[in-house]
Amino acid sequence: MISSYSDLSGKTAVITGGSRGIGARTARALAANGARVCVVGRDEQALGEVVTAITSAGGTAVAAVADVTSDADLASVRELVENELGPVDILAAFAGGQGYPTPSAELTEQRWHQVLDSDLTSVFLTIRTFLTGMIERAHGSIITMSSSAGRQPSQANLAYGVANAGVVMLTRHLATELGPHGIRVNALAPTAIRTEKVAANMPEAVQQQVAAQHPLRRLGTPDDVAEAALFLASDASAYLTGITIDVAGGRITN
Repeated sequence: MISSYSDLSGKTAVITGGSRGIGARTARALAANGARVCVVGRDEQALGEVVTAITSAGGTAVAAVADVTSDADLASVRELVENELGPVDILAAFAGGQGYPTPSAELTEQRWHQVLDSDLTSVFLTIRTFLTGMIERAHGSIITMSSSAGRQPSQANLAYGVANAGVVMLTRHLATELGPHGIRVNALAPTAIRTEKVAANMPEAVQQQVAAQHPLRRLGTPDDVAEAALFLASDASAYLTGITIDVAGGRITN
């Protein structure tokens, strides 16, 4: 059961990485709370399925096929959203996820740049695209997506850990800069989340081993992260900015 936040009704939200997993679940949770949502991603069919699920349940949603490392694509997303849904109140920059393990000695320069572009530069470009409007309206909640790999060393590749640590600092810097403009910026840092991809590609025995490494003895779910995103998007967190919430089942405690 997704939590209810009445102040989200009528708000406009953009969710990048919205075609599946955490992004899709967050989009559906926001729509269930009455927000008008735009899901952004590169998989047109998957985006269409998310939009259909939302509209079938009585919500309002549109899809935008875009590469969030492209300024031009993001500008098109902004135009679509403002024309069809209105000014953006909530921005969830969730696209990314290039953590496949690679020994650092084998990490090529090309791969380094690819991961940083996907997981850090994309967040900056996404926020910058919508920032002027939020500043003009002196209002907005921005939620970034880091991960436990950005909070402590992990088995993910070095570039991914660096990119996600960068997202945490980006969040803190922007929170300080934008607070006087009425804009809050906070981050989520999930650990092992049982998304569709994890369920399909991680053997059940390995899932159990990973779950045992967490004090709560289970993998997280997309709903666990979506609940935290709803809280940060809503007025329930009106006096919170610059924080990172570790949606980590107790594995990250500092």
